[in-house]
Amino acid sequence: MTIKGYFTVVLHSHLPYVLSHGRWPHGTDWVNEATAETYIPLLKVMTRLQEEGHPSKVTLGITPILAEQLSSESFREEFIYYVKNKIEAAKVDEIYFTRWNQPTMARLARMWFDFYGETLTTFQEVYHEDLIGQFKALQDAGSIEIITSAATHGYLPLIGYDACINAQIALGVSSYHRHFGRKPRGIWLPECAYRPRYRWAYPVGHVGEEKERKGVEEFLYEHGLEYFIVDSHLLEGGKALGVYLDRFDILRQLWAQSEKERLTMVNEKRSPHRTYLVTSSSTGEKAVAILTRDPQTSLQVWSGEHGYPGDAHYLDFHKKHFPGGHRYWRVTSPKSDLGEKKEYDPDAVEERLKENAGHFKDLVKHLLLEHFSETGRPGIVTAPFDTELFGHWWFEGTSWLYSVLKLIDLDPEIELVTGGEAIDRLQPIQLISLPEGSWGEGGFHWIWLNDWTKWTWGRVYEAEEKMIELVREYGETRDPDLQRILKQLARELLLLESSDWQFLISTFSARDYAELRFTEHYHDFTELAEMARKQAKGETLHQGEWAFFEDCEKKDTPFPDLNLNWWKEGGSRE
Repeated sequence: MTIKGYFTVVLHSHLPYVLSHGRWPHGTDWVNEATAETYIPLLKVMTRLQEEGHPSKVTLGITPILAEQLSSESFREEFIYYVKNKIEAAKVDEIYFTRWNQPTMARLARMWFDFYGETLTTFQEVYHEDLIGQFKALQDAGSIEIITSAATHGYLPLIGYDACINAQIALGVSSYHRHFGRKPRGIWLPECAYRPRYRWAYPVGHVGEEKERKGVEEFLYEHGLEYFIVDSHLLEGGKALGVYLDRFDILRQLWAQSEKERLTMVNEKRSPHRTYLVTSSSTGEKAVAILTRDPQTSLQVWSGEHGYPGDAHYLDFHKKHFPGGHRYWRVTSPKSDLGEKKEYDPDAVEERLKENAGHFKDLVKHLLLEHFSETGRPGIVTAPFDTELFGHWWFEGTSWLYSVLKLIDLDPEIELVTGGEAIDRLQPIQLISLPEGSWGEGGFHWIWLNDWTKWTWGRVYEAEEKMIELVREYGETRDPDLQRILKQLARELLLLESSDWQFLISTFSARDYAELRFTEHYHDFTELAEMARKQAKGETLHQGEWAFFEDCEKKDTPFPDLNLNWWKEGGSRE
């Protein structure tokens, strides 16, 4: 039977660097929660599908900064401690619920006791405390494809210097090779944020200074990356801007700059079910392929009101029983307040999962058959999501994903593919240009650049300029101490550039924590830069300065493969 189309799930796994920066409510427990509720359950699902003869073909993004944390010894210790606490909390809950004659709640407490007990056993005895190794094994077996991202999830369109974008991408490729033993084919751009080539002016600071900036795709091409993921509104020409341009003058100026020089190479209607080559060069040079988010399938999962996770029978995310933090209630209704939530019934979700998975599979097939009927060619449905949606935010999500992938693999007219396989099969040849934007609220940069966050960008640009200057002057030094200081300086800059801080500030998710972390990395960068200057000039650094340096080196430890040449003007791949 003729294949009518292809389907891939793209999962973006990312958390900011939190090791040695707090535990609860903001800190290491973010990684612990995601590991227990998402990463391990997802590994189980993908391994089960492989063993049943149904390779999941999931396109799994793991950001370099997350991979660094999951492979860290301190994470392993923290995670085991965390899971043991969750087991003990479930045990205590069961005792109290039994005493209070609440048998349903006591049964749910036993469910959590079993869940975390099995999680601990799996982590230690099956995965040997090596999650990255398990993901690598699935990729080596051909079941999944792992893609990379920018090193610390830096928001690339707003980073002020091409050399700093180059460093984010170069380290994303280098770190991937170190963890997975091969080069990545694809990349998830942080926040799906893209900027074409044009004469760019700083949104804050450096007033009036314009300079030619390379398009994001040019950096990807130069580092051998073949494709990235975009949101559907970028493919259509950037229509989903909302009211934010009108409300914030800086964004309006950025949009005007990019529109002034944007190319239009294809006038026909674009489809998210096709693949294209993106370039912002008038000659079509350095083009990179894209996969585009399908809006209809995404709505079924993302929508709080109409999406599957809002089903009344599924476990509610928000209502928790303290002090252990376990969840015992169901959604009940998307509009129910916490006081109206009813007790969760695990036995009632199987039928809902079966129906939701079948509905999603039918929607995917309908879209692909429709595309095939209109064009005579197979198309692709790309379904990108944050990995943490499955299991963490939507407890039943990993079970739903298992059912969806199996149903699609059993259908002879649809083929599960990874992102790289989709590019191989569909072989994009049509050149297009894209507008500037992201998948954030309003479709542009508002979440990361607004009245609450613009102060952070002034600090970022100052640090980037200083980093490039120091590398230019001292990057080739043979002084091992100066080399160590400069590399730690680079780590602090990379952490300062993380898009998470602006996101957490703008969404009020953990504003105080984000502001504290940002200012901490800025302070550490500034102090280390002064130390580098003194060391380079042959001045003696006192004992307190070395103690400060060692504390920074111990606290912020990612990326042993840093190469200072990446920050040289013009960039370097080596």
